[in-house]
Amino acid sequence: MDWSERDIVFMQRAIEVAERGRGKVHPNPLVGCILVKDGEIISEGWHDHLGGLHAEQMAIANAEKKGKITNGSIAYITLEPCNHFGRTPPCTEALLWAGINEVVIAHIDPNPTVKGGGIKALKDAKIDVRLGCCESEAAIQMQSFLNWCNKKIPLVTLKMATDCDGYIDDKSKESQRFSSEATLDAVHKLRSYSDGILVGVNTVIRDNPLLNVRRINNEHIKHPLRIVMDGNLRIPLGSKLLNDEMPTLVVYSNENKEKIQQLKRKNKVELLKIKKSEDGKIEPIELLKELGERGLQELLIEGGTNTARHFLESNLIDRILMFRSPISFKDPVKGLTGQEIVGLGLERLTDLYYEDDCLERWCRNSWPAEKWP
Repeated sequence: MDWSERDIVFMQRAIEVAERGRGKVHPNPLVGCILVKDGEIISEGWHDHLGGLHAEQMAIANAEKKGKITNGSIAYITLEPCNHFGRTPPCTEALLWAGINEVVIAHIDPNPTVKGGGIKALKDAKIDVRLGCCESEAAIQMQSFLNWCNKKIPLVTLKMATDCDGYIDDKSKESQRFSSEATLDAVHKLRSYSDGILVGVNTVIRDNPLLNVRRINNEHIKHPLRIVMDGNLRIPLGSKLLNDEMPTLVVYSNENKEKIQQLKRKNKVELLKIKKSEDGKIEPIELLKELGERGLQELLIEGGTNTARHFLESNLIDRILMFRSPISFKDPVKGLTGQEIVGLGLERLTDLYYEDDCLERWCRNSWPAEKWP
């Protein structure tokens, strides 16, 4: 179908407003909706947080607040409207109630509970439906949701911080932060976009991290599930991850009955046994399948090198963010090599700068959004 310049402008605006829900709606997808009447936008809506109004419902509610009449308007929506009862009533019913006479949709919803049903319901009600405007742009924005619907595994982003030579740690010092404040802000925003944060047990032993979302002031931010790959159950019982009120998933492959009993007594700690690969380590794809079954769509790997390399060797990394600091370590620990990263066949994007830190970026398909992270 040939799309008019006006159609494209309106749908691009719907995609733009959908971005406002990032980090607050997962496992739901980002969705935006624009209501247009007589060639002018009369209202905008987006899915703002899990349990809140869907984009179509917000756009209609916002129009009412402004005293705008929605009857006879056109709705530009980034994803096929739902036609089933979930946390909210069907969006198709809201559109019919509002008197929308035409609906332009960017992307069909691949979720089996929706797929095609929303379009059919609208057409059965004699609503004119056009599908596919800015479809590729909408797909990029919703890539983790679409990937999960099609493959049932999360997309994997690897984040690492290095010195100017690509080293990840300094054995001459105790573990400490060396990234800029702007980088730390970006990392916590990235965490808020993720459904799970994964580290290897060596990172827990060395850094004793919290792996939660801080530095962001938003009441609807969700903390990702904290996941520790710990094949032999070496995680210290005094680790912060095991002794607060947030859930932690400890993934192991080798039995240690005493440690298992100790961990089971910890509040909010869950154990998950994953079968080993030929080299005796936890099989990454099997872990991703388990996480996909739990509905995780975005997985962030934060450390360390051995864990990153294990996923890299299985060709399961979709994006890489390498924050390179200008400092130089005295007794350095190797990170990933450039050859290893290049071997993945990912596209190298333009570098970004966070104060004095340089962010090197790679991705398998397309970057989710201009301001991501």
